[in-house]
Amino acid sequence: MSMTSMVVLGLSIATVLLLLGAFLATMRQDRKGRASTPPAAVEVAPIETPLPAPVSVSPGHAGSDYTDPRTIRVGDRIAVLGSPARVLGAMHISWQGHQWIEFLLRTASRRVQWLSVEVLQGEPPQLEVLLWNDVPTQGMVPAKSMLIMEGVEFFPIERGTAAFRSEGDTGTPDRGLLDFADYRASDGRLLSFERIQGSAWTASYAEPLPPGSISIVRRAS
Repeated sequence: MSMTSMVVLGLSIATVLLLLGAFLATMRQDRKGRASTPPAAVEVAPIETPLPAPVSVSPGHAGSDYTDPRTIRVGDRIAVLGSPARVLGAMHISWQGHQWIEFLLRTASRRVQWLSVEVLQGEPPQLEVLLWNDVPTQGMVPAKSMLIMEGVEFFPIERGTAAFRSEGDTGTPDRGLLDFADYRASDGRLLSFERIQGSAWTASYAEPLPPGSISIVRRAS
């Protein structure tokens, strides 16, 4: 082999080795970059509360496949989320043209709860049904700004004084005035303070009920 051929062969081998080295270096760089890239954060979907059901303004037309809670009467035996309860009484409340009903229930375990039923104005109107659970307030009064209840921040959304009339066993006068203050947390939770004028404040959390959560087991005689 001539000297020129040996030089050309040597240069070719050197070029191949340089290209191979560059390729391997690039691969190492790419792997290092992927390994050091932090994984994308996993987004957690917020807890969604049931939406109110579209209804007509007239009671009895909430839907063909579930009971209209507006047809509940004092003395009825009903089931809420499958759990039996008796309707002890009702408060019919009116405030600035808005009207809603709060039913006092006694469950099979002798627990007492309030169930509120209200038609929210809109197109179409929406039926909102809330089951309320007492909160120990320990002498708290509703603030006009943000308040913290059990470590959760609640912000005011509505407050006022409503007129009411009661029927059945509610533990309230036949007629009177009801002060209320409603709050909402950033996660959608509802908190409400209420008091019959002259009485102490009580507070409750609201649990929105989806359509079909209530059924009437037996009507009052």
